[in-house]
Amino acid sequence: MPEFFANLDTLAARLRQELSTKKYVLLYAYNGTGKTRLSMAFKDQGKQGDTRDTLYFNAFTEDLFYWDNDLEGDTERRLMFNRQSRFFSGIDELEMDNRIRPLLQRYVDFDFLIDAESGCVRFSRTVEKIEGEEVRRKTVDNIKVSRGEENIFIWCFFLAIVELAMDKEVEAYRWVKFVYIDDPISSLDEHNAITVANHLAQLLKKPGHDLKTVISSHHTLFFNVLHNEFGNVRSYFLMREKDGDGYHLKEQKGDTPFFQHVEILRELNRAASTGDLYTYHFNMLRTLLEKAASFHGLKKFGDCIQQSPDDADGILHTRLINILSHGNYSLFEPREMIDENKQYFRKILEDFKNKFPFNPELFVEEPTEA
Repeated sequence: MPEFFANLDTLAARLRQELSTKKYVLLYAYNGTGKTRLSMAFKDQGKQGDTRDTLYFNAFTEDLFYWDNDLEGDTERRLMFNRQSRFFSGIDELEMDNRIRPLLQRYVDFDFLIDAESGCVRFSRTVEKIEGEEVRRKTVDNIKVSRGEENIFIWCFFLAIVELAMDKEVEAYRWVKFVYIDDPISSLDEHNAITVANHLAQLLKKPGHDLKTVISSHHTLFFNVLHNEFGNVRSYFLMREKDGDGYHLKEQKGDTPFFQHVEILRELNRAASTGDLYTYHFNMLRTLLEKAASFHGLKKFGDCIQQSPDDADGILHTRLINILSHGNYSLFEPREMIDENKQYFRKILEDFKNKFPFNPELFVEEPTEA
């Protein structure tokens, strides 16, 4: 049975208790479940006066950096950072450039220079230019990197600090006992998701440190790679009550990776059976169909929809999912489907289950406690 938690504070306390005996905890959750807020609740429970115990990476970490694009001259483009944050407490004396650069070179082809006094980072890239029969290399300074490249830089900045915290030799980060990482790969392609997950696991598995780590993500591939890399690790599926009150934590047991599509299918089957169908369930259904299409080598998710001899049902249902899965459907303000859409939803789901048979035991409801 999944564990139930009335709020994020009790859930954060549960994770801290888990880490008293475990070194790593993995959480999978949909976007909108509350992963970022959970990371902040976890961090806040480690605050006592001016002391802290959690180094975290989440959307707030990324917000410590912002661009000064030099709108007047359009030449001095700099990535600024908030010097007031403890995240940068060791930046003056620790030669962070040389610590970050080996990590960053795994992913990108640009270089950078940190100006600690001004609180900014300047980026450069070496380009090749053909002049006659010669190839000349030229360094272009003060470039504005892409959003994905910026995220990778911030991520490598964070990893460099994690390494310092692991070593315990630097006073600036000796306070770190826990590392909490929430979705570091939102702007990465599949290849880089695998690379980042593998690199992160190898870093955290280094012997000789006592840091405890929580990693939460909505990215299935990233989660599965970490699950495999860590081996014997506690992995959970985090779910939120549809009315926003409370959270469920379901452990993923066994040695196999966490198959997110199976949990999606179980949730959709339960919702279809009870009639508790909300507009966002079409988003989940599309995700399920896309994963199935990818697994079977099909070109598009519509190929997984059961079609009638004249193809009418397939066209209609594909269009329905296209339309209804692109709405601004919030998990915090769920809207119930109209009856007609419920009928369409059930038919698409049942046809999918018939076309691609799953173990029927997946759809047997677990007994509830009295």
